[in-house]
Amino acid sequence: MDGSGLRGSRRRLRLALGAALFVAAGPGSVLAQAAFTVIEVRGNQRIESATVLSYAGLTTGQAVTAGEVNAAKQRILASGLFETVEVTPSGSKLIIDVHEFPTINQISIEGNRRINDDVLTKLLTSQPRKVYSPTAADADARAITNAYFQSGRLAATVTPKIIPRSQNRVDLVFEVTEGAVIEVERIGFVGNRSYSDRRLRQVLATKQAGLLRQFIRSDVFLEDRIQFDTQLLTDFYRSRGFIDFQVLSVTPEFSRERDAFFLTFNVQEGQRFKLGKISVTTDVPGLDIAQFQNIVRARTGQTYSPTRIDDGVARLERAAIEKGYDFIRADPVITRNERAQTLDVDFKLERGPRILVERIDIEGNSTTLDQVIRRQFTVIEGDPFNPREIRASAERIRALGYFSKADVQTKEGTSPDRVIVDVNVEEKPTGSITLGANYSIEAGFGLLFGLKESNFLGRGQTLNFQIAAGVDNANSNITFIEPALFGRDVTGIFDVYYNTTADYNAYYDTTEFGFNPSVSFPVSDNGRLQLSYLAARNDLSNVSPNSSIILQNEEGTLDTSGLGYTYSYNTKRSGLDPVSAYMFQFGQVFAGIGGDTEYVETTATAAYETKVLNEEIGLTARVRGGALNFIDSSSRVINRFGGGYVRGFKRNGIGPRDLAAKNQDALLGNYALGVSLEANFPLGLPEEYGIRGGVFYDTGSVWGLDITKGTNGVPVDDDFHLRQVIGASIFWTTPIGPLRFDFTRAIQKESYDETQNFNFTISTSF
Repeated sequence: MDGSGLRGSRRRLRLALGAALFVAAGPGSVLAQAAFTVIEVRGNQRIESATVLSYAGLTTGQAVTAGEVNAAKQRILASGLFETVEVTPSGSKLIIDVHEFPTINQISIEGNRRINDDVLTKLLTSQPRKVYSPTAADADARAITNAYFQSGRLAATVTPKIIPRSQNRVDLVFEVTEGAVIEVERIGFVGNRSYSDRRLRQVLATKQAGLLRQFIRSDVFLEDRIQFDTQLLTDFYRSRGFIDFQVLSVTPEFSRERDAFFLTFNVQEGQRFKLGKISVTTDVPGLDIAQFQNIVRARTGQTYSPTRIDDGVARLERAAIEKGYDFIRADPVITRNERAQTLDVDFKLERGPRILVERIDIEGNSTTLDQVIRRQFTVIEGDPFNPREIRASAERIRALGYFSKADVQTKEGTSPDRVIVDVNVEEKPTGSITLGANYSIEAGFGLLFGLKESNFLGRGQTLNFQIAAGVDNANSNITFIEPALFGRDVTGIFDVYYNTTADYNAYYDTTEFGFNPSVSFPVSDNGRLQLSYLAARNDLSNVSPNSSIILQNEEGTLDTSGLGYTYSYNTKRSGLDPVSAYMFQFGQVFAGIGGDTEYVETTATAAYETKVLNEEIGLTARVRGGALNFIDSSSRVINRFGGGYVRGFKRNGIGPRDLAAKNQDALLGNYALGVSLEANFPLGLPEEYGIRGGVFYDTGSVWGLDITKGTNGVPVDDDFHLRQVIGASIFWTTPIGPLRFDFTRAIQKESYDETQNFNFTISTSF
């Protein structure tokens, strides 16, 4: 053997001994090291060798320990691309054997009936033509299971399985066993003294399983909903003066058959407090406190409610800005008087930190324009920062109904005296198609079709088309609403309508076509003013020759053009009093700006509703009236007031009559008045049935005509005749719509009035 052969043999011997020591030594050994001249990757088909080496992190000629080789193996496995990885030293060569995960050929979900494939597929991270990963498949199975949990199917199981195919491909199948829905069989309360279980169950979003449990989804047990119910209960009690109210615990228990839950809310009510002394003070130099003394609406003796306090804070801070005082904060300091159970509230005006809004960043709105979200803020860039206003703006964004999620957070800006407002939203569908049906004793069956988009072109506008057709009548309209006309808090409405009747409880046909643009804007916290224009063409045709001569003379087409206004005041807008509310509305239309008719129409409504006996019984009082005054002409039946002011009578069942005419049609009247008193109450049935009872008393009249000579010159009876009706009602709230059954008896009426002793209405959309 020559010298070179001997040197080569010695070199190979050293490498072999080094490799043996490398394998025998423990990980991390400093002494057992080897340098490989070649690193070979084997078994890879789709993944490039360079990719495998990049995960390994090893290079040729570098001395590595056994621990470093093992770490390289773990890094390759962690890539999620390979099912198995083996790293084997072979002399001066390091061999990396890999077995790739198969490619997903197709994904299918089997056994699901309650949730569609389209919904479940969106939850998956595994995708066709991507590498199969057992970890990802298990995570997808958990996501599908969670979707079933959210629908109340707590027994649902999902098993991922693979079916081998050629060319290292697999079909991924998720086998679903849905299980039964776990319903809430009973909801109970412990510790409630002021309100019954029945009343508190009405507050909760979770409902008990009732008669129509197959259609109801609010009776499904959802663990996430319990926290929401806890907040609803807390808000309910604290808005009624129970400032110390707490939900101590919520206990869900399985039934013995393990097919239903029993929920028990353990509550601590505390004492009810009323407002004591209300004051406004300040330590800010130069601030004239006299300008703020009468701004707060809260009064001594009223039941304490956080809403009343928040309203006072908002009014004071808004007034400070209007009067030129910046960075003023109203801090309500509450002093308890345990013996009298009152709360003294001192609204202390303080100088807040001088922090400005640097900018408002909006993300996540792919369709909705930024300006739609920005106009929900009362502050803009450069304005003083007010945390309360930011929270209120966040609530207004959520109330739009355009987003499934709307988070509003603040962070420090480019300097400590600047803040950045971050708005992150997730959009949801805002369009809808409505197919509906309705039925009433008088009108019979009817069908409804509608198209609505509440965020038209992402501008926050509403576009609504609706058509309803019954046996003898049809109504259709197109409405467009701009909620921020001219960039201000002014709502613009453009409405076009087309209505027809054919022998609809009368011996004549009518056609009405018109458009009615209007603008509406707030004039106070609860008050709103609407200004409108009306242009209409009304046609009265096919009047029976047996009808009154008055109706025959009114036959024909007339055009109307006029301006109108409506002022409304509704305390429900602010929600200051959750127990009672009142509403007032007054409007007039002045016709005669062009057209064929000239008249003044005046309408007014006043209503009050409250709850008594621990809010078990609801009381409602309503007064409505109308007056129609024609100038230089007489009114027509198509303009006059009908019999809807008093229940218990058919449509147009009361009012002036031409008794000399064969048909004795209702002529309707220029004046109308209706008074209604109503009470609704539980019937002792489980409230999950959604059935309540009611009684009512209606009185009123329709009277007055411009022409009082009827057929054959006989005077028409158009006097004021008081009608009185008593009635009983059954209200049934069902998933297919609210049902109402009215049983009435007229205790005072005219001989020619057309009564209706029973009425049933249903309205549903699907």
